[in-house]
Amino acid sequence: MPGARPGAKNAARMKATVFVRLKPEVLDPQGDAVRRALGTLGFEGVRGVRIGKLVEIELDGAPAAGEVKARLAKMADELLANPVIEDFEISVG
Repeated sequence: MPGARPGAKNAARMKATVFVRLKPEVLDPQGDAVRRALGTLGFEGVRGVRIGKLVEIELDGAPAAGEVKARLAKMADELLANPVIEDFEISVG
């Protein structure tokens, strides 16, 4: 498998998803542009659009769920999300 570490072919793997969204009080100009474009295309009744990002992470090993969430929260705090303007949600499994 490309990108796999030598000797890790039988290791358990876990997938996680981190959803990063702008905080509700932060303006979302990209979302507003998409909302306007949808109206222009004939999709009436769209009151609001918020744009975020989804980060899929594959981890080696199968540590306890609480440990994984703590590790992912640290990743999100330090790199994946800007805690000043963004919130994040973690899903493991």
